[in-house]
Order: sequence, then C-alpha cells, then structure tokens
Amino acid sequence: MYLYQRVQNTENCTTEIYLMSNHYRALTRTYRPQTFDDVVSQEHVSSTLKNAINQNRLSHAYMFCGPRGVGKTTMARVLARAINQIDEAVDGEALSQTLNVVEIDAASNNKVEDVHHLREIVRVPPQSGKYKIFIIDEVHMLSKQAFNALLKTLEEPPAHAIFIFATTEPHKVLPTILSRVQRFDFKRISIDEIMNRLRVICEKEGIKIDEESLHTIARKADGALRDALGLMDQAVAFCGMDIKYEQLISALNVVGNDDLFEVTKAVIERNPKNGLLLIDRLMKDGTDIQEFLVSMTTHLRNLYVAKQETGQHLIEATEDTRQRYFETAAAFSEEDLMRMLHLVSEAQIKIKEVQQPRVHFEILILKLIHLSRIKELSELVEGLNHLKKNSNIRQTENLGDNSGPVTFTPPITELRSNVEKEQEIQAKAPESSEPAQSDSDNDDDFDELLTGKPSLGFAKGISSKNGNHDSGENNNLVVFREMKTAKGLDEIEDGWPEFLELIKENGSKTLFHQLENVKLKKLKGSELTISVNNMFASNLVEENKILLSSLLKEAVGIHIRLNCVVERQNSVSADSLSPYEQFRELQKKDPHLKTIVELFGAELEY
Repeated sequence: MYLYQRVQNTENCTTEIYLMSNHYRALTRTYRPQTFDDVVSQEHVSSTLKNAINQNRLSHAYMFCGPRGVGKTTMARVLARAINQIDEAVDGEALSQTLNVVEIDAASNNKVEDVHHLREIVRVPPQSGKYKIFIIDEVHMLSKQAFNALLKTLEEPPAHAIFIFATTEPHKVLPTILSRVQRFDFKRISIDEIMNRLRVICEKEGIKIDEESLHTIARKADGALRDALGLMDQAVAFCGMDIKYEQLISALNVVGNDDLFEVTKAVIERNPKNGLLLIDRLMKDGTDIQEFLVSMTTHLRNLYVAKQETGQHLIEATEDTRQRYFETAAAFSEEDLMRMLHLVSEAQIKIKEVQQPRVHFEILILKLIHLSRIKELSELVEGLNHLKKNSNIRQTENLGDNSGPVTFTPPITELRSNVEKEQEIQAKAPESSEPAQSDSDNDDDFDELLTGKPSLGFAKGISSKNGNHDSGENNNLVVFREMKTAKGLDEIEDGWPEFLELIKENGSKTLFHQLENVKLKKLKGSELTISVNNMFASNLVEENKILLSSLLKEAVGIHIRLNCVVERQNSVSADSLSPYEQFRELQKKDPHLKTIVELFGAELEY
C-alpha cells in the first residue's frame, strides 16, 4: 500500500513522492524463529538447551558451530530470550537493544582494544533479569592477542555473565578457548525439511508454487534455510505470487533437470550434434559451466543410485523426477556410470584453470557421447579370446606345413632313450683313434637340449615338414653325433681368425673391434670362457650370444657357448689407446707440446 503526496519545494516546483505505508521486511527476517520449536532440523541442540534451562544447569560459555544459514545466531537469540524470559513481542533483532543482551560482530571488532572494552562491560550486572548474555558472532575472526585477552574472563566470568560464540570455522579457534566452552555442532538442513518450511511460509504469504520449483529452491540453497528464503524472495520478485518452474529456472539461472536429462539422452543416442547444440544454448543463456558440472555430477550420481535395488530413497528429487531417473538408468550399466562420473568430476577440477572453458566443456560432452560401453568392450575381448583360441588350434594343425621353419623339441623321455641307444652303438663300435668324450661334456650337451637352448647343429638336423630329421631313420642320433666337443683350446685358437672374419662380414664393426682384444681363457666341455677389459664389451657379447655361437660353429665346426668375464688390465699398451688418449700421453711426456696446447687451445683432429 502506498500513500500519494504532493509537496512544494522552495523553487515553487511541485514534486510527487510515493511513501510506503508499511516497510517491507525480507522473508529471512520476518520468519526468523522465536522459540526452540521454530528452529528447523536442530533438535539435538534445542532439546539439550531446554533441559539445561529446566534443570538450572546453564554453562557460562557455549559455542555453536556449523555451516552458514543453519540457525546458529538464531539459536543464540532464542537461548537468550528463554534465559531472561523476554516477551515474544520483542523482535529477535531488537534483543541487542536491551541492556541484558549484547551482540558483537567479531569480524569487525577483532582487536585487543575491543576485547578490553568487552571486559569492562562484563563487570556491569544486568539491569533486569538474572543473566547478562554476550553473543559473539564469527568468533574465529578474533586475533590471537584478542583471544588471549578474553581467556581469563572466559575462564572465571562473573556469575551473571553467559557467553555464546557462533562460528563457521571452529578449527581456527584457539584450543584454550574450545576447552572452556560447551560445543554444539549444527547440521545442514535436508531438502525435504526446507521444502516443508517453504510450504508453510507460502501458505501464509499466499504464494502459489509447484513442487518442482520448491525442490529447485531447496536444492540450490545447499542445506541453508536462510539461503532458501532469500531465493524465495527473489523468485517472488521475478515471477509474482504465482511461481512456475520454467520462469523460476530463468529467474535464478539454475541448471534445470530437463537440460541434464537432455545431455543424458544425447549420450544414449550417441548424437554429438544435439550435444553441441545444447551447449550452445546453455552458453547463450548464461549458464555457468562450473555450476552445470556440479549439477551433472549429482545427476549421474542419482542415475547410479537408481540402478541399486535398495537405497533409492537417497535420490533427493520429486516423485516424477525420481521415476525419470529409474527409466533413464536402464540404458546404462553401473560401470558405465562410474566411468562417466570419473570424467565429469575430473573436468570439474581441471576446467577452473583452462583458458577456453567452453572448448573443454564441449570435449567432455563429446567424450561422454563417444564413450564405449562396457558391454561392447566385453564382447570385443571375448571375440579376441575366441580368435586367439582358434589361431592356436590352426597353428597346431598346420605344424607340418611348408609355410616356414618349425622349431621342434623332442620330448624328454625320447631324448633319454636316444642317449641310451647312442651309448649302446658306441659300445659295439670298434675303438676309434679319437679320445672318448668325458661324462661332464655329454652332460653339458644333454642339459643344453633339455633346457631348450639354441643349437644350430640340432636345428640343422630337423626338416620343416612334419618335424622329422633329414638324415635317415634314427634322426635324433644324428643330432647327438653332430654335437661333438673340441679336443682343446688350441683348436679354438686355430679357428679364431676365421671366426673374426665372419664377424666382420656378418656383424657390426663395434662387435668386431671389441672381440679383437679378447683373451681365450679356458674351454670346459662346450663352454668357452673369454676375457674382456670393460663392461661394454661384456654386454655386447651377451646381447649377440646366439650370433657368435652360430658363427663360431661355422668357423670351428663345433657348437660352442661363450661365457664372458671382465678383467681390468693394469697396464695398457700404446697401440690399444685411442688417438685422443695417445695425444694426452704425448703432452705428459713433452712439456713444450703441453705449453702450445694451453696457449693456443690446440685440439687433436681425427
């Protein structure tokens, strides 16, 4: 209601002024609780304080902790009203005007001087009533010096003084203060409780609103009833007394469920075009990307919960929206939803630091659309396993095919029987001029076959067809006859120059130069021990063991295994030194050459 008044100023000009007959008060101030029963969702605190008043067991200091908008300061005022039995006609905000209730904002009064002034006020007894109550809001903002100045008063206050601290960050309060107060932790208000409170207020105010709009306001409030009342005021200012869901989404610029389900539909249909068009529309509407990702995370979480047989009450939504979650979740598996949740949560963290958030947002949506499903991946893995199994079967069936060389290893029992036959043949054969092989040599050759180590003589005796040998009936015996050992180290030394020539033709130059300087140490059975003077040469021999063994067999006619050891040489001959090292030695011997090098910076060019 407005009053219309015409006034005349000093310049004889009329001015029209509209005067408000009743000053409007925000819903957060109008519906601030006056009693313990009016405080929403903090029954654990209300019941404790009411019992303390009834039993006359009031503490000298309380601390109310919790997130914003859950009723900490309101509870402090309700407690002050109940202790001093202040009439309900006195508004909660007018309590600070009485002499018995003192409210201090620690955010702006956080110095030592402010605490000293407070200590002076504490000494003054209440003018009426039994107690003088000090409500200090945002107490964590006090400096360390101010806390220390308050400590003595808090530890031994006057009998008429009660302190009530309120803070959103109790970890910033000194432990010495926390140990002297009774602490109460306030919890966030659930969406259902906020919706119930809003329904009551809308009925009193004559506001028409649908359930989806109520749920949207309660969800955006994030557990704070004060924020919910502020959003309701904003919605009424935009939509009027009849609030519709579509208008509310535009007024509050929140992410609607329809947009979230539209993204999900594009993912199900794998339609990148619709996904990009949706992003373009969201950007034109001014939707905050970070807020959309937060809503998308909650949306995917609800879809995952909808897949569970129990716990469906954990989905905080209206009944119609909850049913949509059940229907949409059927298109995904739990694993798919977990992978999508992981992608969205990672993007939510990284997109804060990128220079082109829209591009990264589009990349995320396209990833979700093109993401392979677990069912498809399982079918692919199963197909690969089936293909591998069939490939192994075909390889076994085509073992005797002429398409390429085949490696054949006789069974151990067959090898042992062939060894016994070989011994019988040697026993019946006439004595040969060659000395018989030692048992240890035969054992070495036999162990090499059993362990599957390469033997060119053995492979040579096998044809590529049906795994049989080329040399007649008793093929395995041929293999053992070919694997004879050398008479001694002299035989190896005689064939060593030819061996080096073969390395020069078939191997690398580095390998050839390293083997030029090796020493033949000893020959034991079919194992030749050689000595090198550095680890590089040893590693090179180890890497080319198979090549060296085959070339040595070609040069000497005997299968030999190389065993390389490193022996450092104390004295190095001048011929074995590199040109650079020889130049360094010349400088040591000739001081004039050293002086020339130092003066003119001479370097060896080679």
